[in-house]
Amino acid sequence: MRLINRHPSRGLGAALGALPFAAALGAYAIASAIRRADNPQDKLLPSLSAMGEAMYDLAFVPDRRTGDLILWSDTLASLERLALGIAIAAALAVVFGALIGILPIGRALFSPFVAAFSLIPPITILPILFIILGLGEAAKVGLVAIGTAPLMIRALAQGVLDIPREEIVKAQTLGATTWQIAVRVVFPQLWPRLVTAIRLGLVPAWIFLISAEAIASTDGLGYRIFLVRRYLAMDVILPYVVWITLLAYLVDRALALLSRRLFAWAHLSGEAL
Repeated sequence: MRLINRHPSRGLGAALGALPFAAALGAYAIASAIRRADNPQDKLLPSLSAMGEAMYDLAFVPDRRTGDLILWSDTLASLERLALGIAIAAALAVVFGALIGILPIGRALFSPFVAAFSLIPPITILPILFIILGLGEAAKVGLVAIGTAPLMIRALAQGVLDIPREEIVKAQTLGATTWQIAVRVVFPQLWPRLVTAIRLGLVPAWIFLISAEAIASTDGLGYRIFLVRRYLAMDVILPYVVWITLLAYLVDRALALLSRRLFAWAHLSGEAL
């Protein structure tokens, strides 16, 4: 049998998927041991046990000043900002993506502006947001929304344009109005594409969120990383990076599962990533 036609079993697939992670973990442990053999006080590559102790303290030992469990309070603050920013971006994407995709007039009016705006590095807008909105939550949420909305708008607009033209023609032949075509033909096919657009937007959203928290915040995952960097606390920084990666992965998997459950028909042609 050709290799291209050989599919691993469920157990073998799980083992193969875990192998690169185990290799990376083993390589880190070896490199850490080598550095600490020369310098037991080395901070660049702390031992796995040291990182475990640091994360245990952050997760289960109340902070002396505030009494909070720092890891969970940081996580909650960041997820709240991320969710609100993504929700605003998704709402904008539905409105403008539908207008651009459905109406030629809307496409002519908004498409050039969205295309141009999407080329602006959102991080350069952050000082403007801080000036206009202040240093509170609005600026952080606004950066996430501004940074992800153009990508999501363009994805949804293209998704509408990808709907087979025959469906639109048949609806018009049956006497459907523009509103009826939008409600009965376009929007039912738009929702799974919205979930996909949100999944695509999560990558830049995390970048903008961490950047905003690092610059002006008193809590959050990004704030904590940049707070402890002055002490070279890699035993906190590295686990926080892993924790952020795990959160991003879990959110992405949850959205993929939600899409398959709610819109199974949209995944009949193949597996969702």
